[in-house]
Amino acid sequence: MKFNYGKIFLLGFGFFGVSVIWGVYNAFVPIFLAEKFHLAPIMIGFFMTLDNIAALFIQPPVGAWSDQLRTPIGRRMPFILIGAPLGALAFGLIPVAAILPLFVACTSTLLLSMAMWRTPVVALMPDITPSEYRSQANGIINFMGGIGAIISFLGGSALYKISPAFPFWMGSALVIIAALLVFAFIKEPKEFGEREKQPGMLESLREVLADNDKSALRLLTAIFFWFLGYTAIEAFFTLYAKNYLGLNEADGSRLLGHLSLFFVLFALLAGFIGSRIGRRVTISIGILLMASLLAGMYILPPATLTTVLGKAPILGTIPVVSLFLMAAGVSWSLININSLPMVVDMTTPARIGTFTGLYYLFSTLSAIAGPNVNGMLIQFTGNNYNSIMLVAPVFMIIALLLMLGVKRGEASTADSQ
Repeated sequence: MKFNYGKIFLLGFGFFGVSVIWGVYNAFVPIFLAEKFHLAPIMIGFFMTLDNIAALFIQPPVGAWSDQLRTPIGRRMPFILIGAPLGALAFGLIPVAAILPLFVACTSTLLLSMAMWRTPVVALMPDITPSEYRSQANGIINFMGGIGAIISFLGGSALYKISPAFPFWMGSALVIIAALLVFAFIKEPKEFGEREKQPGMLESLREVLADNDKSALRLLTAIFFWFLGYTAIEAFFTLYAKNYLGLNEADGSRLLGHLSLFFVLFALLAGFIGSRIGRRVTISIGILLMASLLAGMYILPPATLTTVLGKAPILGTIPVVSLFLMAAGVSWSLININSLPMVVDMTTPARIGTFTGLYYLFSTLSAIAGPNVNGMLIQFTGNNYNSIMLVAPVFMIIALLLMLGVKRGEASTADSQ
């Protein structure tokens, strides 16, 4: 198995399609729920967590199923060729659904179909990539996902002004194109032609828990905690910006975009750094830097954080807090780009889908728990949104301590010949 940058970029179109869908979904579905169907904010909040709930129950077992599946077109492709078109069709119908039951049917179909093919398309990366290049490959795939997110935000916003349906139809078309590109140009390895009995997801989870080394358990638990810390920024920054920094919602969203942009810009380099100095060291540096940045945002007063340093093309006005967020984007790339390769390199090639599912199990559990934990913290501190910037570094430090005990998951050169 040889590493091919061109193939990884083409495979990245799969993650590109996923990112376009979720970018448009998260931006405009809450507007429909509020303005078209007049749902209360608490119901909108619950509705917007359904994607994580669907992912929690579907993605891990689908990953294990794809490990066992044998078809003429491969282990992963059937999920992509069924899930992507079904998701695209449901997505395209969302803006024209005139009654709430039909709207719920379309969104539910979308959530189920997207959960069906996300793990298999991500598992294709380690399938076709030698171990020593998986950090770089994950950087490329996340770069493509970031481009998809930017297109969904910028293109979706422009199209929405013309017609609320157009961003959704753009997303549907791009997902179909992305799936066809992956099918046309990515060929799955042939060495899995014979079905081998492998442990399923639950058996693999029990195996991880019983493993004397505990490296996989420590890594998966660390993933849970660093996502818990990251949620403080991801889920609550616009409210933090409004209620603590005194900025408006649009400025809060724009500043969050600075973090996303620097994550995308640094994604490729983060993969190369992980391959050069080791994934565990790279992730640990990222965690330590992220914890320091969040603590710094807690310590500095709003007047300092909102001091304007200047303006730049694309970025707009740059206050002091923007520098913290840009550095947080770099930190998050060091962590996020190298974590999935570590997880899949703790198992055999035949079980990559199962361990990809375990990665999503722990990250999705954290994505569900994070907003609730941080939300309760804010409420218990009298709506002090700055309190999450104090507790988030604690979660990061816990993740760092767990990473110190991880002894496996580094790149291997055994499968690069």
